[in-house]
Amino acid sequence: MKRFVAAAATALLLWTTPLQAQSILRDAETETMFAEMSNPLIKAAGLSTRDVKVVLINDESINAFVAGGQTVYVHSGLIQAADNANEVQGVIAHELGHIADGHVVLADRGTKPAMGMYLLSMVLGLAAMAAGSGEAGAGIMAAGQQAAMGSYLSFSRVQESTADATAAKFLRQSNISGRGMLSFFKKLQQQEYRYGTANIDPFMQSHPLSGERVATLTADLQASPAWANKPDAALEERFRRVKAKLAGYVMPADQTLQAYPPSDQSIYAHYARAYAYHKAGYPDKADAEANALVKAEPTDPYFLEIKGQILLEAGKPVESLVPLREATEGSRNNPLIATTFGHALIATENKANYPEATRVLRTAVGRDDQNPFAWMQLGTVYELTGDTARAALATAERASMGGDMRTASASAQYALANIPANTTDWIRAQDIAMAAQNEMDDNPKQYKRRK
Repeated sequence: MKRFVAAAATALLLWTTPLQAQSILRDAETETMFAEMSNPLIKAAGLSTRDVKVVLINDESINAFVAGGQTVYVHSGLIQAADNANEVQGVIAHELGHIADGHVVLADRGTKPAMGMYLLSMVLGLAAMAAGSGEAGAGIMAAGQQAAMGSYLSFSRVQESTADATAAKFLRQSNISGRGMLSFFKKLQQQEYRYGTANIDPFMQSHPLSGERVATLTADLQASPAWANKPDAALEERFRRVKAKLAGYVMPADQTLQAYPPSDQSIYAHYARAYAYHKAGYPDKADAEANALVKAEPTDPYFLEIKGQILLEAGKPVESLVPLREATEGSRNNPLIATTFGHALIATENKANYPEATRVLRTAVGRDDQNPFAWMQLGTVYELTGDTARAALATAERASMGGDMRTASASAQYALANIPANTTDWIRAQDIAMAAQNEMDDNPKQYKRRK
């Protein structure tokens, strides 16, 4: 009986908790593309481009979601399914609609009534079982679970429809065509047709059926002055490049080579094959594809980045320095590219390169302090140069980011004791130490020391 109750309660929780087990993919060019396509929409939503982030998730399913705060998560499968950048913009506009309409904050309005129905049915069902009516009790509980689920899903469909309408407004205000939004919903509608609409219960879906969404949105989107706007050529080019390199990274190498065979000498095919060969362990072939990219566009920072990355990970850090330095400078010190460059400087094991590595990595974490690999590399170069106090501070930063408050506290305390007082680094160490201690004080059971 208790197992049945626990399982049913877990089922309800799963409706309301977004899946966050997927890994985040970070890539400088992809994040630049997301910023270019989303910034006008973010401004139309009355939000700050500094606060809203679009993050890529390594998941082959066609999905995007918002989970707390102001972060939009886009699955890699959605990028692969989209035909153009405008379709992705439509999806992002929809997710921004959830943020602007406060749907994450207001989620309790859907979950609480559903949970109330569910718990009431559990009480009544258990009472019936206790009275000897086991079959009737189980029936009451099953009916209650179905009613609770129906209540929550109905609430969810209303939120999705509202987000669609808000997205259409954001697209209009941003002077971005809604063609992509409609075409993407039609793509989802085709999937529903393949599944068979007769097999889909519209009342047991978290979203309205795609056909309904197309019918509801078409007139509004077509009435927008932006409807006839031509696609942004630069953004579409960026999208095609990102889609190709993503395919090379996430797809099995043989599938990538089928989609982008050696006979295809386009930039996109070279990009996809460079990643596919690199991942599959063919450094010479990967290097040849990267060289083709650099030959086509010698100053492109992202082509220089992949060339340097391939050399670095093939055990040639000294050779990787030239392309990675040019990529860092050409990207205006993009923190992700700069981190790879700093890593390469350290990997040369040449002490003469350590001061430059320190400067590069300090700049990288100054512009993006949510990169644990950058903190690890900075801590490494501090350790190599004998600055154990700042190495400890870098460890504290990385541990704090990962939720390891014991390590964060201990490392920050060491940094505090050995960094000159009232300097920027000393103040940061103090902040981490205090935050880590507060977290441990607030959760004593979680951080109880083992004897």
